[in-house]
Amino acid sequence: MPEAWIIDAVRTPRGVGKVGKGALADIHPQRLGSTVLAAIRDRNNLNTAEVDDIIFGTSMQVGTQGGDLARMSALDAGYDTKASGVTLDRFCGSGITGVNFAAASIMSGMENVVIAGGAEMMSLHPALGEAQMGVRGPLMDAGNAHLRALHPQTHQGVAADAIATIEKISRTALDELAVESQKRAAVAIAEGRFDRSLVSVLKDDGSLALDREEFPRPGTTLEGLAKLAPSFAAMADMPLDAEGTTLRSLVLARYPGLNIEHVHHAGNSSGVVDGAAAILLANPDYAKSQGWKPRARVVAMANMGDDPTLMLNAPVPAARKVLAKAGLTLDDIDLFEVNEAFAVVAEKFIRDTGVDRAKVNVNGGAMALGHPIGATGALLIGTIVDELERRGGRYGLVTMCAAGGMAPAIIIERL
Repeated sequence: MPEAWIIDAVRTPRGVGKVGKGALADIHPQRLGSTVLAAIRDRNNLNTAEVDDIIFGTSMQVGTQGGDLARMSALDAGYDTKASGVTLDRFCGSGITGVNFAAASIMSGMENVVIAGGAEMMSLHPALGEAQMGVRGPLMDAGNAHLRALHPQTHQGVAADAIATIEKISRTALDELAVESQKRAAVAIAEGRFDRSLVSVLKDDGSLALDREEFPRPGTTLEGLAKLAPSFAAMADMPLDAEGTTLRSLVLARYPGLNIEHVHHAGNSSGVVDGAAAILLANPDYAKSQGWKPRARVVAMANMGDDPTLMLNAPVPAARKVLAKAGLTLDDIDLFEVNEAFAVVAEKFIRDTGVDRAKVNVNGGAMALGHPIGATGALLIGTIVDELERRGGRYGLVTMCAAGGMAPAIIIERL
């Protein structure tokens, strides 16, 4: 079976995902996508007529993000029209899934060179973004009484609070993780650890839109976080329909008697940002024909489903599944990237697996840097490739929770 080699990885900076405040909020999403695709082409002297496919993750596929963003971004970047594109949605797991699909098509022998990645403009669709996470959205649609009866699904923030309550993880522990994320991100930025993958975003007139991370708050302290009000307490009791259904009641339908303690807030939850990422993958024969030196290879991939009501607990079983496929153990992994959708996700991963905290999200995570939904998975894979090279490590594992109670995972090996 052919190997899938990772040749290069690029990403945009993450801009604050609010209109009027974020540097990328006025950029068309296909321009974000074309930015990373153009960089992949130019950095690798890529003949785009030979690109077999471009697979993007984009979760909110409506409006300017609808209409197959992968294909439109490729056309906008000036790719040959022979380079096809497809856009997929596995909620937050879309970016990893795009890379996994690309690797699978190469490893099956069906394709030679594929670009995977994603783009998400959270600033453009704040209302839909809320709906996508559950509030009045498709995950708990009152019109689908049958599914709601089988699997009541709430807002991810309420689910995060429920998990913390069940696991007896305190707000202090979650805030400590959030502060550590900010500290690690500040060090990574100061030391230029992201520089190899980072590409600037330009406006249509050629002027600079953004060339640095916009979201981090390096001065974050435990004392400052302690002053923040929980974000999901009022939301949990907001009526969703005429029958008085609430987000809290959807959790209690599966976990009766649970007294949810609301411990997540803006400081220990992922940042709302805009961004894009792309990864170039190829089989060894094609890579050698182009004179490309591989940076890493895909060792194993896995998908895992878990409880849709709690929604965020699949990363641990996904990690165990992908390790079994790879014939590796947790001790073999040098670095982990576990998306900080909410602090409890990474904290539970560390506690359940027993892995060394010093190996998890070593350059900070989404609490400090932001989470551009469909792009994040590809972004994290690029981050772990860069960091394995910097440290001389061998194996990296990337996983993340996704709405609906899912998690994709991937293990790569530095070459």
